Amino acid sequence: MVLSVSERTFTQEVLQSSIPVLVNFEAPWCGLCRIIHPLLLQFNAQYGDKIKLVGVNADNNFKLANTYRLKSLPTLLLVENGMVRHRLESFRSKEDLRLALEAIKLTYNTNSKTYNHLTKTMALEARLSGTAF
Repeated sequence: MVLSVSERTFTQEVLQSSIPVLVNFEAPWCGLCRIIHPLLLQFNAQYGDKIKLVGVNADNNFKLANTYRLKSLPTLLLVENGMVRHRLESFRSKEDLRLALEAIKLTYNTNSKTYNHLTKTMALEARLSGTAF
């Protein structure tokens, strides 16, 4: 289950979280959001103790959508210590997201708290798959 977060609870659940948070900005009308949801649930089942997964309905939380300058849905933000460490947007398929989530898993499997390796891995995967990073 994904914790639903609103403008009222965002600071406590995301910005003040003791563990990194993967924020999924979505909307009920978004087809790709529905397609990737099972993949996010699987990620949460495997890494929920290391990375918290939350969902934000962008339509109902307009201030958050503006604050984080959403260009498209879904948009995922990896937030640690109140700062956005990585932004996943404009992916074209479930496979693009799967590769990005694998890079995040790799980072946390090695217990690294730096995102240099994550960024390099994702940039390499983007180049190999021909997608924008």
